[in-house]
Amino acid sequence: MAMELEILGMNFGCVLGALRAGKFPEKDCLLPLLSKVLGYCIIAASTTVKVPQIIKILKNNSIRGLSVAAFELEVVGYTIALSYCLHNGLPFSAYGELAFLLIQAIILVAILYYYSAPLGVKIWIRALLYCALAPTILAGQINPVLFEALYASQHAIFFCARIPQIWKNYKNQSTGELSFVTCLMNFVGSIARVFTSIQEKAPTSVLLGSFLGIFTNGTILSQMFAYQKPPAKKEKKVQ
Repeated sequence: MAMELEILGMNFGCVLGALRAGKFPEKDCLLPLLSKVLGYCIIAASTTVKVPQIIKILKNNSIRGLSVAAFELEVVGYTIALSYCLHNGLPFSAYGELAFLLIQAIILVAILYYYSAPLGVKIWIRALLYCALAPTILAGQINPVLFEALYASQHAIFFCARIPQIWKNYKNQSTGELSFVTCLMNFVGSIARVFTSIQEKAPTSVLLGSFLGIFTNGTILSQMFAYQKPPAKKEKKVQ
């Protein structure tokens, strides 16, 4: 008889039972547990994923090389993705990082606005429009067909959120004030989320979003290596 030991939706019973019997846990027992553990690790990491980027901006008092539009689109994408997962009853381990990423993304956009002052009329309109619509979307108080259409579009939104930054990096041949740690965490998180999405039997659209994240975050990460300036060589003093 299999031992039951469940914590936060993670069933350790079959794994511990197999180990006590001197056997390696079976795939059907081990993979779901690994998926849950990895999912919660992603959520834990997401609580600070954008903090290095925020610190770098505040430390240097600069948003050089950063695309404001890219970060604005991120906020929109996180809002749609979070609301969809909430109202489709997915387990928290499959999407929990979205809540923390949304909060940090909003803080990051506010900082970008601060360093972009004076703000134009278009930026104020975009900000007010988001504040007006976001509560309705998060509450799921919209037509189900429109909800599905919004979620289908959020992959395009996330893709488009990366394009302005990728293009700006290419044009400047520099990644400016982008944080390497934040970009690396985004890339690794996208890879890990592919595995958890498969194990949690998430919709195909969720899996597609993770693959797009690998591609776009991987592109930005490769730019950081490609545009890295070699350290200046010290001149030797002539005796």
